[in-house]
Amino acid sequence: MYQALYRKYRPQTFDEVVGQIGVTQTLQAQLQSGKLSHAYLFTGSRGTGKTSCAKILAKAVNCEHPENGNPCNKCRACLAIDSGSCMDVLEIDAASNNGVDNVRALRDDAIYPPAEVKMRVYIIDEVHMLSISAFNALLKLIEEPPAHLLFILATTELHKVPATILSRCQRFSFRRLLPEDIGARINECALREGIEIDDQAIALLSRLADGAMRDGMSLLDQCASAAQGRVTADTVYRCLGLAGERSTAELLTYIADGDREKLLSAFSSLYSSGKDLGAMVDELTGACRDLLIMKTAPKAPALISGVIDPALLTRLLPRFTSEQLLRMTTLLQDTASGFNRSANRRIDVELCLLKLCDPRLDADPAALTDRLSRLEALAASGTLARPVVPTPPEKPDAPAPQDEDAPPWAQDAPPPQDADAPPWAQDAPPEKIPAAPAGPECPARKAPQQPPVEPAAHAAQEDFWKKLCTVILPTLSFRDQWMFRPEARERVHGRLDGSILRVSACDVFTMGMAEKLKDPIARAALQLAGAPVRVVFAVGDEKTDGGQDAFARLLDRAKEYPDIIHIKE
Repeated sequence: MYQALYRKYRPQTFDEVVGQIGVTQTLQAQLQSGKLSHAYLFTGSRGTGKTSCAKILAKAVNCEHPENGNPCNKCRACLAIDSGSCMDVLEIDAASNNGVDNVRALRDDAIYPPAEVKMRVYIIDEVHMLSISAFNALLKLIEEPPAHLLFILATTELHKVPATILSRCQRFSFRRLLPEDIGARINECALREGIEIDDQAIALLSRLADGAMRDGMSLLDQCASAAQGRVTADTVYRCLGLAGERSTAELLTYIADGDREKLLSAFSSLYSSGKDLGAMVDELTGACRDLLIMKTAPKAPALISGVIDPALLTRLLPRFTSEQLLRMTTLLQDTASGFNRSANRRIDVELCLLKLCDPRLDADPAALTDRLSRLEALAASGTLARPVVPTPPEKPDAPAPQDEDAPPWAQDAPPPQDADAPPWAQDAPPEKIPAAPAGPECPARKAPQQPPVEPAAHAAQEDFWKKLCTVILPTLSFRDQWMFRPEARERVHGRLDGSILRVSACDVFTMGMAEKLKDPIARAALQLAGAPVRVVFAVGDEKTDGGQDAFARLLDRAKEYPDIIHIKE
């Protein structure tokens, strides 16, 4: 029967354990000196050798011919423990035997001496899964066990083990394995099994193992079974459903370009080819993380995970800012963490890619920081240009009308007598101004506040507002469309004054409703004018609705209710 590679090549001595020299040397020294503890606690991430060292320690304490603290693996005790037939060495899975009754049964059996070997050994794997009652039942036995009893506890989550258990054990921490150590072991096993494998495939498997030797051996076993001949990096990508460094670099290039069409097309192709969405997001996260490290800590190349070739990373690095990479990494991590409660992962990834491509679609404050950092980078490089506001073309001089009945605005005004004098201080032609009657009751003629608007300019302003209403109406909800319909022109209207759009409302309430739509109005004005337009809101029309006229109308309105409002003349 075929045996998995990680079981077939499990270490049999302390010397074969990879990457845990501090742990193995200490255990060997204790075995040689005979100063063994009654309880050990092995902690660390998965696949780092905790269970393997526990089995080696169980064989070493019962071996009939130990060699420098290592078991001989030839005597009757070692062979019985390896085959699992030794009744005095028990490996217990705490995940399925976590009740207090299981611990009580173990405690009752522990008082009996061993029948086949020198010491009884209990290996409790995933000990953090025991219940509180089970831990309490185990306390006294671990603190003062019989002389023939040895406890070896193993866990991946040390923070879940009570402090009362920790204080009764010798604790050994197993560190994550380096990719170099995993790669060397994979290469050795591949040579023994006759598997042809490329160096790039070995490096890729070592990185995907994420510090766990068992994961690396399992991946090698899977890829070797699927490969038709030599195991290459493409074989690993295809077998494990990964996008690959070239596809990941292509996605990052489209994100940097802001090309949403090509980005979604590339993602759709990867999704259709069966690439795993979780692995794809992990690859993008790792690439963004490497770029962020290269951006912020360029003198730490050893921290690069190697998701993408360093040469590709170097070409992509100038296209991103640190703030942008930080936002991208955080957004990708949030998307990956939400997969467990998501109904459609594809939509989650597509929304994430769109936010990565266009920060304006993200309402998070980090997106605003990202946009500001891009503007700062453009300004520093000198490629940020100030928008040019187009100037209206000069009007050609209209010929003087020959008809004496032509309207006054079509005739040429006489030149002023003093160039520095204001328009109202100059003398008008006597034939155009009727003589004012003399008398004290005749009020003085008021000077106009601004020159009159020519009919052509006035028509252009009204036409601009009508076009703006036509553009903005389809983009608004039904609740907000009433202000831009033709029947509401008396309540809300606007006119373009150079680069300023002055929007006038009939009252304060209507002005407040219009101010909520400032951004859509500004976008529609930008679309029509071709340049940024500043929107200004006001109550009433400053040309015809001055403050004094409004106050006069208010007094006239108040006089209609003499019984309620008393006006002092």
